[in-house]
Order: sequence, then structure tokens, then C-alpha cells
Amino acid sequence: MENFIGSLDTLTIVFLVVAGFISAFIDSTVGGGGLISTPALLSLGLPVPYALGTNKVAASVGAFTSVISFWRAGKIKKAALALMPLSFIGSALGAYVVYLLPEKLMKNIIVVLLVAVAIYTYRRKDWGDTGTVQRLGMQALIGAFIMAFGMGFYDGFFGPGTGSFLIFGFLYLGYDFVTAAGNAKALNFASGVGALVAFAMSGTIMWSYGLIMASAMVVGALCGSRLAIKKGASYVRPLYLLVTTLLIGKQVYEILFK
Repeated sequence: MENFIGSLDTLTIVFLVVAGFISAFIDSTVGGGGLISTPALLSLGLPVPYALGTNKVAASVGAFTSVISFWRAGKIKKAALALMPLSFIGSALGAYVVYLLPEKLMKNIIVVLLVAVAIYTYRRKDWGDTGTVQRLGMQALIGAFIMAFGMGFYDGFFGPGTGSFLIFGFLYLGYDFVTAAGNAKALNFASGVGALVAFAMSGTIMWSYGLIMASAMVVGALCGSRLAIKKGASYVRPLYLLVTTLLIGKQVYEILFK
């Protein structure tokens, strides 16, 4: 595979670094970094399975960096950490049953859900400015378990919008925007690692590309997460709506023209 793709030249390395930094900067807060990193890898000639697998290497490293930043700032709750194994298991299973549902059907469903999420969030003007949850009750805890496993499974076999859905879920549970973003990133990291294990076992990872992009993602994730923690909901909310809108546009485009 290395010979098929060709050797790493300076331009390719610079391209991977720039794409990695930008995608991680966005992804560290509200997800959606794959909108940049995956097309970047595809543009270098990687077949789709290799682009997805290689992206998981870089994205997992970037996500881990974000988790550390949010954790140190107290923006990740212990409940989210307890849910991480469910996301890991769900993602690994999802990556193995990637052809369970037709891709066209999934895209149609996700567009509807993303539009609903965006409209609901936009209409709730003050939603997520301050947290209202102190301790999750039994009903909320069961919902959180289902969300963690279900979104992990979804991330493993399809993926677009995972970060948006997780943030929406934590907002619905009563967390503020920044804490919801931190909690979502913790689960996103777990599901990313689960999928990474599956891709590694299938041998569809371009390690040289992935590790170069990962090094840039560490810096991008640090910058993005620290800015989110510093600026709060006034920064995270509009970025969340922007990325969700871009995800909707991407899915609609693929439905209509692919």
C-alpha cells in the first residue's frame, strides 16, 4: 500500500499538517473535523477504507488531547467517563457491521435528525448557557447508557454528525454547552478508539500519513479546546450550529449528486 500511494514528499507532509490542525481545532469543540481530514486524505489518493482508517488514527490522538484539556478544566463529568466503555464497545461492533443498513437510507435519516437538532438548538436561545444538572436520575442515566452505546455504534459504522448528536444529548440532560462538548469529546474518543481497533485488525490504515496528521491534530486540539473553555457558550453554540449546518449540507449533497 505504501508503494501504491507513493513516498511522502514535503508538500504532502505540509498538506497533512495543515489539514490536521484545522480539522482538530474544530473537532476539539463540537466535532465535525472529519469534514476536513477525511476529504484531505482521499485527495491524496487513499482508497476509502484506508482514508477512514487513517483518519481514525489521527482523530483519536486529537480527541485524546481534547479530553485531557477539558478534564483539567473540570468540563468532563465522571458520568461521561463511566459511559466511555459503552461507546468503545458500540463503535467496535458498528465498524464490523458497516453494511448492516443501506448507506442511502442512513443519509436520509441523518439529514432529518440533524435538521431537527439544529432547529431545536437554534430556537432555544439560552439553552446551554448554564448547567442545570447536579446528579443524573435513574431515567436520565438509562438514557445516557443508551446514548453512549448507540452513538458509539453509529460512529463505528457510519459516523457523520456523531459529535453534534452527543452534544445535543448532553445538553438535553441539562449540561451547559462547554461541559456538554467536553463530555461528548470523551465519548467520541472512546468510540474512535473502538473503530480504530477494528480498522487496525482489518489492515486498512496508512500509519505514516496518520501519525503525521496526528501530530498536527495534537496542537489543533489544544488550541481549539482551550479557546472553547475560555470563551464558553458564546463561542461553542454558534460553532456547533455552523458545523451541524455544514454536516446537513454535506449529507444533502451526497444524496442528490452521488
